[in-house]
Amino acid sequence: MSELNVKYGEDHRKIPAPATVADALKAFDRNVLKNSLAAKINGEEVDLNKQLAGNGEVLSIEPILVDTRDGLEVLRHSTAHLLAAAVVDLFPGTKLGIGPALMDDPRYGYFYDVIAPRTLTEADLPVIEKKMRAMAKQNLPYRREDIEKAKIIDIFIKRDEPLKRELIEEKVVEKASVYYIDSSEFIDFCLGPHVPHTGKLKAFKLLAIAGAYWKGDADNQQMQRIYGTAFATQEELDAWLKQREEAEKRDHRRLGKELDLFSISDDYGQGLILWHPKGGIIRMEMERLLREELEQRGYSFVFTPHIAKRGLWKISGHEENYTDGMFAPTSIEDEEYRLKPMNCPFHIGIYKASPKSYRDLPQRYSEMGTVYRAELSGTLHGLMRARGFTVDDAHLFVRPDQVSVEVADCLDFAIKVFDTYGFNKVKFELSVRGEAENKGYLGADEDWAIAEASLANALKERNILYERIEGEAAFYGPKIDIKIEDAIGRVWQLGTIQLDFNLPERFELEYTGDDNWKHRPFMIHRALFGSIERFFGVLIEHYAGAFPLWLAPVQVIVLPITDRINEYSAKIATELKDAGFRVESNTKSDKIGAKIRDAQMQKIPYMLVLGDKELDEQKIAVRERKQGDIGVMSLSEFKEMITQQKLLRSL
Repeated sequence: MSELNVKYGEDHRKIPAPATVADALKAFDRNVLKNSLAAKINGEEVDLNKQLAGNGEVLSIEPILVDTRDGLEVLRHSTAHLLAAAVVDLFPGTKLGIGPALMDDPRYGYFYDVIAPRTLTEADLPVIEKKMRAMAKQNLPYRREDIEKAKIIDIFIKRDEPLKRELIEEKVVEKASVYYIDSSEFIDFCLGPHVPHTGKLKAFKLLAIAGAYWKGDADNQQMQRIYGTAFATQEELDAWLKQREEAEKRDHRRLGKELDLFSISDDYGQGLILWHPKGGIIRMEMERLLREELEQRGYSFVFTPHIAKRGLWKISGHEENYTDGMFAPTSIEDEEYRLKPMNCPFHIGIYKASPKSYRDLPQRYSEMGTVYRAELSGTLHGLMRARGFTVDDAHLFVRPDQVSVEVADCLDFAIKVFDTYGFNKVKFELSVRGEAENKGYLGADEDWAIAEASLANALKERNILYERIEGEAAFYGPKIDIKIEDAIGRVWQLGTIQLDFNLPERFELEYTGDDNWKHRPFMIHRALFGSIERFFGVLIEHYAGAFPLWLAPVQVIVLPITDRINEYSAKIATELKDAGFRVESNTKSDKIGAKIRDAQMQKIPYMLVLGDKELDEQKIAVRERKQGDIGVMSLSEFKEMITQQKLLRSL
């Protein structure tokens, strides 16, 4: 009897052949198999029913468990297939687009693009979901078949699936895989892996239906995108749905309009943000905090243009690796220019403007640099994803021996800033190239090994727990991604610290070492907010629009009860303004209850209610937006209290 040489963790065994991945896992640990949705064989993700094959070499097996990120991705991708299968069975003649899992979108967990025989509506979602549940209960197997390109094309020609055929023509060279869900009409061109059968899908929900274009291009055929989400357990789904209900109350687009913070208008262009005066105040406070920290940490402030010659982006590699994310070139006097999608090449230009010695390093450049990305209209989402936004960008040019110290300082910087805003649950992820072959990655293997080790060491030196993410590095180097958890438990990807050995090589950056030889510096890309706009959107939702005093666009409002108090209220407001506070007065003839309600709607931190008694005693009645009335005090006492809150950036 032939045997397979299988390794699981530190356990190494001979498994009788033939055997599937599930058979091998079962031989090691039956309970692990129960909690597995798929697995990795020598790093490659595979289905549990895949037949193992080997010629004596060691097959390293790693389960993809239901309670991991990889497991959730398999679960959601499989549920997207179940959704498509239900639509195909309910609406014969439906044409299928794509249906990926969504792992970093707090709103949804997956979608599938379809062209149904009739326009689908929100009323169809419960019907489709009911069909999905019926199919899930049948434990229908997900079956994979690896076949030749010509045969796959023939399958989809016979099924009259032109969009799938187009994808196959573009992406397949010789062979590829298709997936079936048994007892349904569904078949999809897909890499997998998937759950063994539909019975593994127990907690899912359809959420919305929207318009979409094939491949996100408005010149292509219009489709409908059905959104849903899925979790390992019903308890997790119920908790997420409750969180979603709370998130709708906090939606930054609604609050941004109600609080007069920003707007987006089709007259100016989708994805382009107009900051209103009140939003501008908050932005200035956000930038003030950053500038204070940057000055203390030895950064220099720089400013760069919004466009550059196209050739610059060819040198940087953006033309080759990021062209879909850039706006089309424009010509000026026979020279082609492009709007900048990133600030990096400009900071490189500043570094190169004069010779550098080892004594000059590190060089730390910081810029609130506005960049432009050609995002598809279907991906735009208020402040969270825009076409024009400002990055709190920094680039550090360092000697190899300075990398760990500088990265560690960036980590300290991030933790301090996020803690100031009340984000005390911060997660760090180290994204590396991994073992998977990917021609989009630039640079030599040894450079990647050095870069990945430098970032890992910086995290370990600060005793920071982190998750290592394979295959998620930037095309030019590994990175540390920083995620925060907001007030209702949602996780947001914000900051990033990226080590780049590629751009210094492409732009031939140099410094003279203490040996009088020329050396290449390392380059560190660092942003904490990711973008000012996105972080502002996160803040709006985190605080539900009720900003702490130091951030609030209006910090105090004076509310005279009657017109005869207006002169006293003006005196109070003037003294507070002179002390550096943002103050408004409501001298309308409304009743005091209406004035308080209006101030509460504007989410102003403090309301000073002034009547005859307060005038006679030369005092103020203070109302805090959450606690209500907090007592009568002198103006000097009130100023002392809020001055401390402002200086300490109290929450």
